[in-house]
Amino acid sequence: MILFRDAMLIDGSGAPPARGSLLVRDGRIECLGANIDASECEVVECGGQALSPGFIDIHSHSDLQVLRGDRAKTDQGVTAEVVGNCGFSAFPCGSRDADVRDFADPILFGSGEPWRWEGAREYLQDARRRAQLCQVESLVGHGTLRNAVAGPRQGPLEPAEADRLEGLLRESLDAGAAGFSTGLMYAPGSSAPREELARLCRVAARADKVYATHMCSYGDDLLPAIDEQLDLALASGCRLQISHLQAAGRRNWDKQRAALDKLEQAHRDGIDVAFDCYPYLAGSTVLQQLLPQWALDGGVAQLLRRLSEPQTRARMLEEVAQSMPQQWSDIFIAGVASPERRAVVGRDVASLAKEAGRDPAEYAFDLLASERAQVMMVSFNQSESNLRELLSHPLCSVISDGVYVKGRPHPRLYGTFASLLGDISRERGWLSLSEAVHRITARPAARFNIAGRGRLALGFHADLVLFDPLTVAGPASYDAPTTPPTGIRMVLLNGRRIVPV
Repeated sequence: MILFRDAMLIDGSGAPPARGSLLVRDGRIECLGANIDASECEVVECGGQALSPGFIDIHSHSDLQVLRGDRAKTDQGVTAEVVGNCGFSAFPCGSRDADVRDFADPILFGSGEPWRWEGAREYLQDARRRAQLCQVESLVGHGTLRNAVAGPRQGPLEPAEADRLEGLLRESLDAGAAGFSTGLMYAPGSSAPREELARLCRVAARADKVYATHMCSYGDDLLPAIDEQLDLALASGCRLQISHLQAAGRRNWDKQRAALDKLEQAHRDGIDVAFDCYPYLAGSTVLQQLLPQWALDGGVAQLLRRLSEPQTRARMLEEVAQSMPQQWSDIFIAGVASPERRAVVGRDVASLAKEAGRDPAEYAFDLLASERAQVMMVSFNQSESNLRELLSHPLCSVISDGVYVKGRPHPRLYGTFASLLGDISRERGWLSLSEAVHRITARPAARFNIAGRGRLALGFHADLVLFDPLTVAGPASYDAPTTPPTGIRMVLLNGRRIVPV
């Protein structure tokens, strides 16, 4: 038994803190109150510091890292992660496991390992056996499904393939997957016709599981992209989660209010819709996301062929110039595969291109070709006023969307949750501490049906974070992204101490 005595209890509901004590027995919360018998207990004297539920990251790409015991999230207080986002999951593999790995490795940071899980049952069993630092839940990635069935080919599937796609999703949801995700800016999922998506959303709706989407646009076509997803939710009855909502690029910042108006109206009309976002102005993903989708048809081999063909390359350059909402000075290289090119990491494409005497887009294309498309970027997309509006919105949960890279990762991987409590809540005052905790505990737990977690409540799992509200912070920065958080005193998972080690 462990007694946390004299804590500022922040229960996850959004209610104001209450001074009191909490007793843990056999991995569960047994008692909450002012006066709890401390006999035969290990006593942790809290001295008025904050005690909250463990934090829940519902938009994670740590599918493989949770199996490896990586501590980037643990040291921030994260005790549960929902992986399989943006259409990338580590299952199902089927007979096309090589295609699945080629597709998912850059986002999941597979490092070339021959991982393979037949379906959700195998992955979740393995994850819950090997993951010692968090509770793992997983979505089923649409891009992974497509690669497992038809490889990297774009366009409509054959009827038998579409049936197989639907069957694999149903099997995974029945086996315990938390929902279904799409990455509609990533090939081949970007080419899926509406009816394919509607069929899969109906499967998720019948299972009462979440449909989380990385939409087809967050830039110039943000509003049509939201309309597309709301239409799918209305037609299928699914529970819609808009992933990492933002208006990307200065020319699109004024579209955010209209986007929120659409979501608010849909919510009033009875559509079960919500969104999430990370507390940073920049995002991070693969550099090839900036390319036109047709250029990615057939996977990496075909992309490299197109980059080597002058006429095709010229067409790609023209389309990128028209469609890219950011400036090249907003795009920083976060990771490359080759050690000999690590000097470009942390630098923006515009500066690198100027030094090389190249056009920035040409330089980016050359880098993709030389690295066989294994290039990660950090892109500055957002305005501070828009970020504040998102983080303080009642439909918002806060996420990391952290991606591992060979180079310099986005600081959100190491700093999101402590930064929310420190910089966003205490320093800027955008959210009260109780509301900030709510957005990373009870709200995401309810959204993804994560039972028995996310609250300080009797009988709930003793996933707990003890932190100092006056010093908690996420000092990880773009220049020093792996700097550990401060002010996190103790973290428990199922009543077992995982911080400090």
